[in-house]
Amino acid sequence: MPTPKLRYITKTRSFLSLLLFSNSYSSSSSAHHLSTPPITRYQFANPASESKEIASSFRDWFRTSKKPVFDKIFTILNAGGDEDLVFTKKEDSGIGQLGITLTESFVLEVLNYKNDDILSCLKFFDWAGRQPYFNHTRSTCVALFKILGRAKLTSTIVDLLDSLTKQRSMHRVRFNDMLVMGYALAGKLDVALQVFGRMRFHGLDLDGVAYHILLNSLVEEGCFDVVKVVLEQIRMRGLQNAVTHSIVMKNLCKQGQLEEAEKYLRDLLNDKKTLPGRICSVLVEALCKDKRFSHAGMLIQEFGEMEAFPLDEVYGIWIKNLVQAGKLDDAMEFFRTKNSEEGYIPEVFRYNILICRLLKENRLKEVFDLLLDMKENKIVPDKVTMNAVLCFFCKAGMMDVVLNLYDMKAEFEFTPHSLVYNYVINTLCGDQSTDEAYQMLKNTMKRGYFPGKRTFSVLADALCREGKLDKMKDLVIFAMERKFIPVDSAYEKFIRALCRAKRVEDGYVIHGELNRLNKTPSETTYSYLISGFNQASRGDFASRLIIEMQDKGHAPSDRLFKSVVHCVCEMENPEKHFLHLLEMQLSRFGSDQRTFSYFIYGAGHAKKPELARAVYEMMERAGIVPNLNSDILLLKCYLKSGKIADALSLFDEFSRRRMAGRKMYNTMVVGLCISGKEDYASAILKQARDNGLTPSLNSYEELIKLYCSKNKYDHAIELINDLEKVGRKISSFLGNVLLLHAMRSSGDLHKAWLRSRDVSNETPSSKMLGQLVEVFSSRVSLDSKAEDLEEVIQKCFPLDLFSYNMMLRKLSINKMDEACQLFKRLCQKGYQPNRWTYDIIVHGLYKHGRIAEAELWADQMLRRGYVPTECTHAFI
Repeated sequence: MPTPKLRYITKTRSFLSLLLFSNSYSSSSSAHHLSTPPITRYQFANPASESKEIASSFRDWFRTSKKPVFDKIFTILNAGGDEDLVFTKKEDSGIGQLGITLTESFVLEVLNYKNDDILSCLKFFDWAGRQPYFNHTRSTCVALFKILGRAKLTSTIVDLLDSLTKQRSMHRVRFNDMLVMGYALAGKLDVALQVFGRMRFHGLDLDGVAYHILLNSLVEEGCFDVVKVVLEQIRMRGLQNAVTHSIVMKNLCKQGQLEEAEKYLRDLLNDKKTLPGRICSVLVEALCKDKRFSHAGMLIQEFGEMEAFPLDEVYGIWIKNLVQAGKLDDAMEFFRTKNSEEGYIPEVFRYNILICRLLKENRLKEVFDLLLDMKENKIVPDKVTMNAVLCFFCKAGMMDVVLNLYDMKAEFEFTPHSLVYNYVINTLCGDQSTDEAYQMLKNTMKRGYFPGKRTFSVLADALCREGKLDKMKDLVIFAMERKFIPVDSAYEKFIRALCRAKRVEDGYVIHGELNRLNKTPSETTYSYLISGFNQASRGDFASRLIIEMQDKGHAPSDRLFKSVVHCVCEMENPEKHFLHLLEMQLSRFGSDQRTFSYFIYGAGHAKKPELARAVYEMMERAGIVPNLNSDILLLKCYLKSGKIADALSLFDEFSRRRMAGRKMYNTMVVGLCISGKEDYASAILKQARDNGLTPSLNSYEELIKLYCSKNKYDHAIELINDLEKVGRKISSFLGNVLLLHAMRSSGDLHKAWLRSRDVSNETPSSKMLGQLVEVFSSRVSLDSKAEDLEEVIQKCFPLDLFSYNMMLRKLSINKMDEACQLFKRLCQKGYQPNRWTYDIIVHGLYKHGRIAEAELWADQMLRRGYVPTECTHAFI
């Protein structure tokens, strides 16, 4: 009949085995190096009860580490706060009511129980020393000194020693010995040796324990010359023992004398000395640090066969060094062998080393086996073990068990490590349980415990992605109030999400918190905020931020700066805000032509020519001679505002100041064309030609387009003739305009072409262009194939997608099959069909009565995200 313990272990093992084997975790080394193992949840028959049962079984194991009386003592000591060492009456009476009988062993146990809680250990030591029926012994003092020494609290040890000199009772416990030991453990070896010297001067001497503590501290600090002297004193007084041999071994190893250390150990064994395992473990560790693993392994095997001393500590050191060197498989094989052959059971911290490294490599089945081995062998778990258990369940995807254990943590007074929180929060975010992850992170931060910045970023990303911006805002502000600064990407994503959600004011609050903590926001963060305020038409905030951005050493892009100026111009009372921003910019960065240009551009974009002119004149008063770029910006401002007369007057003024070049003429022609003033544009272009300049292609394009849109085809053809005279080729834009209007004009463009072309001087390309106009005007039938039409067009001007759309429209009239072939060919050539490309094909198929084909093409068009035009939709 199985015992209750065996039934409990078997049930727990069955639960976890099913999970692990269902996830296919292999124990072979080839499967161990998965960086992010897949998480597959095990489906319990009754998830709530069975998850809770597993959690309860581990909680019961964790409880074995608790000692109720000691817990009560530390609870009382912690209730007084962490301000200082002042022992309150409430604490004094609270411990007194526990009915404790103080003995040396009891005090040592209490100090060792929570030796990481230094303040409470000091308080308890103080309380015990003030009890009338107890005096501290040398052992209790040394125990406290070791706790403080491990925490590097040298000054606290020195202060404590000074205070102890005033207590008469301390002189009954070999006070001078204790001073030497205390200063030695604090690393104050010069003071320790001075006290030792005074003792010898007065005829006093240290006892064996004090001698060995002094000797060990000298070895640790590398005072090898003094070590020889003190060691000789120990030998002369007959105090040499196994502890002495261990310290000598450490001394040799620290000096790198490994051969001498091994010879020393063999000599001791030949003398039949009774030795502790510690002496061999020192040599093994030194060999491992020297990368001599094979020799260390050979010695372990040799000494194990000799059975000269217990090897448990040696085995532990060997396993630790193998793991640290990345030889995890060797360490596991050694552990299994010694466990099965010799019944070797490591101490808890050796188990922890194996478990933590196995967890890191996602070898969950082996972690599971080691944890259950610890439970079966009644190994009392420590905090590292408890953290590892939670990490194990996180990686195994058993979040229900993790959360149950987390809820039970008060029952075994466990505070999870930040790594555990990282695992839990990352796993919850991966399971889309962001609300639970958010609550857990907030709870940890309330207790002053902050997880890694990467984990914070993962949760921030999840909250932003799910649109839970209020929770994200609370979390960020809560963290910043506690001086926890997330990584740049976390708050950048948050601010960007707030700006996209049109909550730029909340983003500005986060920005303010960063400034308060002297954290310089990134250039990207400023850009998000400024763009957000621009979109919200809050030029006052945008202008404030762009000045601050520059003060922080960032350089805003031209586009960003211009957008801020434009936004300011769109505000009520723009003159005030506009000039204020300009003055702030000039006061900080001086009079700079580039700065003035930004403001002229912004005013022009906002159609505020008066403001642009004011900036232009301010620049002149500042002694800066406006350059061509400034003149062009001001011209564009007047043209965009529709103030044509002022623009023409300004152009004349600039022309008198400097000879107008092609850029300025191009600005005038294009601007006048956009305003629909073709006569003025034509006169300016003619003026450029008369002045010996070749107008830009853009000027010709805009004016020809305007003429065609107003059906002034004769003027358009004249310009094309002039374009060819100045040696410029027909561009894709111009060619497409001609083909489009040839189809639309019912032959008017073709007639104008015949009237205005000089046939005697026609070039081959001009002749072919005329033929295309004739074909697209339907003056002649299209007898050639699509490939031939494509080739002719390509000889006249470069093809683009618009050109292909024009060909498709022409072919779809009476050559639908060739139109479909042309569609496939343009795709093969790398062109991406747009809405009009699809619409032409669908419309043509419907018009030719090919309904089934048209519906297939329409379905493909809709899948690409394109909607048919109204004309085509009438067929559907």
